[in-house]
Amino acid sequence: MPGADDKLAALGIALPPPLKLPPGMVLPFPWVNVRGDRAYISGHGPQEPDGSLAGPFGVVGEGVSLEEARVSARKVGLSMLGSLKREVGSLDRITGWCRVHGMVNSAPRFSATPAVMNGFSDLILEVFGSEIGRHARTAIGVAALPFDIPVEIEAEVMIGG
Repeated sequence: MPGADDKLAALGIALPPPLKLPPGMVLPFPWVNVRGDRAYISGHGPQEPDGSLAGPFGVVGEGVSLEEARVSARKVGLSMLGSLKREVGSLDRITGWCRVHGMVNSAPRFSATPAVMNGFSDLILEVFGSEIGRHARTAIGVAALPFDIPVEIEAEVMIGG
C-alpha cells in the first residue's frame, strides 16, 4: 500500500514552501514542535503554491462562502503537510493523526464550522487513509483570525522511526 508521500505524488499534489512572512515579522515558536513520538503543529493558515497566504480573506458567512472556506481548510492541510515534511523528512513517518483543532473566522450565528473543517479532514483521510488519518476534531467559530484568514488549524500527530 502506498505511503503518504507516494499518495501525494499520485494525486499530483505539491506542498507549498514555508510561509512568506511580512518583512520584519519573527515568530517566537516553531511551526512543528517534535517531542518524543509526537509532533505538535502550530496554527497554520491557507497558502498558495508560492508560499504566500491564500485568499479569500474575511469572515465566513459574510464575504467568504462556506465552499470557499472549505477549500481554504484544504489549503491549510497542504500548508501543514509541507511543514511536517520539512520537519520530519517524510510524511510516511506519521503513524497517526491524534487531534485537530480548527478555528473559523465566523459571522455571528454562522454554525457550519464542521462543514468548513471537512475540507481539511477529507484531505487528511485521502492522503493517509482511514487508519492513520482518522482524528478527533474540534471546529469552533471565532471573531477574528490573523491576517483576516478564514481558517486556522492546529494539530497533533504521532510519529515513528
